[in-house]
Amino acid sequence: MGQKHFFKLAKIRNSMIDDEIREIEEEIKKTPYNKATQKHIGMLKAKLAKLKGESQKKSGGAGLGYGIKKQGDATVLLVGFPSVGKSTLLNKITAAESKVGEYEFTTLTVIPGMLEHKGAKIQVLDVPGLIEGGAKGKGRGKAVLSVIRNADLILILVDANKPKHLDTIKEELFQAGIRLDKPPPDVKVVKKSTGGLSISSTVRQDLDKETIRSVLNELGIYNGDVLFREKMDLDGVVDAVAKNLVYVPSLVVINKIDTVRKSSLKGIGISALKETNLSELKEAIWRKLKLVRIYLKKIGKEPDMKEPLIMKGGVTVGKVCEKIHRELVKDFKHARIWGPSARFPGQRVGLDKVLQDEDIVELHKD
Repeated sequence: MGQKHFFKLAKIRNSMIDDEIREIEEEIKKTPYNKATQKHIGMLKAKLAKLKGESQKKSGGAGLGYGIKKQGDATVLLVGFPSVGKSTLLNKITAAESKVGEYEFTTLTVIPGMLEHKGAKIQVLDVPGLIEGGAKGKGRGKAVLSVIRNADLILILVDANKPKHLDTIKEELFQAGIRLDKPPPDVKVVKKSTGGLSISSTVRQDLDKETIRSVLNELGIYNGDVLFREKMDLDGVVDAVAKNLVYVPSLVVINKIDTVRKSSLKGIGISALKETNLSELKEAIWRKLKLVRIYLKKIGKEPDMKEPLIMKGGVTVGKVCEKIHRELVKDFKHARIWGPSARFPGQRVGLDKVLQDEDIVELHKD
């Protein structure tokens, strides 16, 4: 089979999947939700999740500039409608040179920049502007959303004069399998080869077990133990076992606040063009990423306070050892720490000790 013929068949298959997705979405909209239709709607939502996962696999990331490698200590994605000011903001907070223009779709590829803050190197990516319908492929939407799925933090940039764009962007992200500012559902699934499904819950559920069972069957789970530790709706049950979802923190950034008296949006107000509140934005990015600075100290010497290790919050002494050198854990004897997490200066701790921002660590080997 020639390459041209292969891509033609793939395009036809993608189109068929998209058509099927639209049909199911329409059926869900038209079907009134009640006890009698609960099971049917649940199965439709499960089938929809499967199709969207297949669609994302087939279309994700194709195209010039979409294969950018993650660099630095964290990756932040700038998301917003065309001409909202993403390129201007990227240029102001990093050393990037993203083309700026007062017309739509200025950015046609992913433009990288590096934000340096508190010793951290934070990769910031400016992706082409989202438009309504992007999750269904409109305006390169699927390729853009596939890049967004790999972010450590999403900055949703909204024009202060167009507050309704925020809800549209959030809906596009949701439809693309991106869950903002929430943890994965607290559900434990242990698959088995036989024995059917055992469904239990530590809290009272409004959904009956037959509905839950039908949804799980539609998602390919026929045998196993499923334990729910929180109250679930149909979307939650689908999310709990769907393989195509990502859970990402976000910040709402309201640009062009200098052009309005007052914004109805809640978020960080800035003017990228006039460089208003950009220092506050950088600090908010740092806090949302939950990064910490760990300073290293050699035995008998002063700590190196110029070049900290940048780690994710919740880091342990063991993780610090692994970042320095994998073999260091094997030779580890103990560590001494100074700083916010130490009960007293020079406290002796083990590999499991959780560190805080600006802790000083002295490692001792056997």
